[in-house]
Amino acid sequence: MKSPQLLLFLTPLACLLAQTPPASQPVPPAKPPVTALQPPAPVAVKVPPETVVLTIGDQKITAADMDHLLEAVPEQYRAQMRSPAGRRQFADRLILIKVMAAEGHKLNLEETPAYKTGAEQVLAQQYYQHLSTTAKVDEAAARKYYDEHKSDYLQVKARHILIRYKGSSVPLKKDAKELTEEEALAKAQEIRKKLVDGADFATLAKAESDDAGSGANGGDLGTFGHGKMVPAFEEVAFKIPVGELSEPVKSQFGYHIIKVESRQEKTFVEVRPEIERKLDGELVKKTMDDLKAATPAVMNPDYFGPPQAAMAPPGPGGIRIQPRPAAVAPKP
Repeated sequence: MKSPQLLLFLTPLACLLAQTPPASQPVPPAKPPVTALQPPAPVAVKVPPETVVLTIGDQKITAADMDHLLEAVPEQYRAQMRSPAGRRQFADRLILIKVMAAEGHKLNLEETPAYKTGAEQVLAQQYYQHLSTTAKVDEAAARKYYDEHKSDYLQVKARHILIRYKGSSVPLKKDAKELTEEEALAKAQEIRKKLVDGADFATLAKAESDDAGSGANGGDLGTFGHGKMVPAFEEVAFKIPVGELSEPVKSQFGYHIIKVESRQEKTFVEVRPEIERKLDGELVKKTMDDLKAATPAVMNPDYFGPPQAAMAPPGPGGIRIQPRPAAVAPKP
């Protein structure tokens, strides 16, 4: 039998948790027809309604309770919840909400003006906001991180000349000849020789580079840090001495001749806000993970299926606790 407190909690929580699908999941491709070689997707097992399928601390939730919660999920997300994996992921978020609400109760956050209902997810949201405000690293921790990751804050100012080859994603210039990889390499080596002999880099870039954007500016790529260029380009740009020319560097865009004009590290003062945001976020995530790990929670495998690969669950109200993805904006 469902308790009145649980029923009060379940329906609004279902809508809250299902408002946004997980950000880390890509849009699934069209599924091919099922053949004898392709096992059908697992279907959730039907268990008796009175069976306890989820235990969180001392609270027990039955199959009927969970089914009631899943029925309140908006229709566009309901199909996802029919699989054991979808149910398990949903229950994982429920556990997080419950443990955060319990912490919020310990801090008397339900007495704050922002807490206007008896729903636990609101209290969990209040606790998350409290944690985000109070979980701060000190200057010593931020400086230690900076000292250990100085190379991440290295900035390079560089120019390049790009010679594309067949198959490159860079558009072929009007009336230009399509070059093989061998021909493109030979042309890049010829251009590099001209530069070594004293030709002006900017002039040759305007005339020869297949990167129309930087070519018009004499090959100027501006200033960039780690993670902004394709790996082959970046490896050379952060290594060669300032003022020297690279040998032709192959990437998916073609062959690059790189000239680094300056290289400098951002100071701690410049990057401190960025470092503190990163470390504060990690501290919040660790606190939430520790809270969840400290709360006994058991899922019935008949109802939820076997455990899936772990993924970062969203916080209350759709807040996602995930590492910030590295920037990957390759420039030709």
